[in-house]
Amino acid sequence: MKYKKQIGYQILFWIALFLLGLARNYGEHENPGFKEFLYYDLCHWIFQIMGANFIYFVLIRKFFDTKKYLSFTLYLVLSLYCLGVLNRLFIVYLAEPFFATYPKESFTEIFSDIRYLLFHYIFPILSGAFIFISVMFILRYQDEKNNRLQLQKEKSELELMLLKSQLNPHFLFNTLNNIYSLSVSGSAATAQSIERLSDILDYILSKGQHKMVDINEELKIIDDYIELEKLRYDERLIMNKSENIGSQAHIPPLLYLSLVENAFKHGAEKTSGNVEINISVITDFDFAIFKVENNFSETSTDDRIGIGLNNIRKQLELYYSDKYLLKIEKNENWFSVKVTTPLYDN
Repeated sequence: MKYKKQIGYQILFWIALFLLGLARNYGEHENPGFKEFLYYDLCHWIFQIMGANFIYFVLIRKFFDTKKYLSFTLYLVLSLYCLGVLNRLFIVYLAEPFFATYPKESFTEIFSDIRYLLFHYIFPILSGAFIFISVMFILRYQDEKNNRLQLQKEKSELELMLLKSQLNPHFLFNTLNNIYSLSVSGSAATAQSIERLSDILDYILSKGQHKMVDINEELKIIDDYIELEKLRYDERLIMNKSENIGSQAHIPPLLYLSLVENAFKHGAEKTSGNVEINISVITDFDFAIFKVENNFSETSTDDRIGIGLNNIRKQLELYYSDKYLLKIEKNENWFSVKVTTPLYDN
């Protein structure tokens, strides 16, 4: 497809250049000498195509692109002279006998008349090659730009998949531990826990690979997760959750769930007394703001900037570049994370 595209560009370019040359040099078709001019232009046109392709695909690619500028210059001058000579030989000995009766120049005259070759043969070849190479460089720049964008997109998607693969097993491991504890104690809540876990796993499998999800879907799964944790901590857990959804919003899947899971992992699991976790989410027409805070033991040495929050920061960078705000605070025995994201899909 790439070569077919290049051939198509060349056909359109050279036909347009040929017609433009006719219109510029010879005017109306009623000109008595138009037929002869047409033959000469056709002969020059053939060598313009040959010269331009040789200069671009051989000299530029082999010498100029590899920064061998001296070799490029020497071969360019030599090539233009040879092309000019071949063009003149082609016209005098092959083309002119079919439409003109001019006396033939000798080989010596053709090879030695540098001035005539320069103005009547080399310059036309060079001018056509210059226009052609300029167009090819524009197309080449566009292709390279598109390739860079595609590679960046693929890189971002791969990194997101790696981030999610780190988060999902981590969450699953913690939740299965909770269910295992319930089953060992013979709790009647085991079946309910399995049902909620099933909903969460279904969400991860069906929505986790999407680029964006509705914020309400994420909040529903967070409710399921909180209910699972309530079964584990009983009255020790003090849970406060507020929602103010002022407008429809979309977020990267598992973003908020990861923050809540992180609060339980580094707060509730490492606190022997009561565990308090506060969650709030607000959306307006511009931003979605999600905040989760939890208390923690004063003796804890965990600084919380571990794999979980680092993954979340990377995920935000991939989705939003620098158009997000991640605020992490640690005051006395309270730890909070606040995420502000714009309300648009990247």
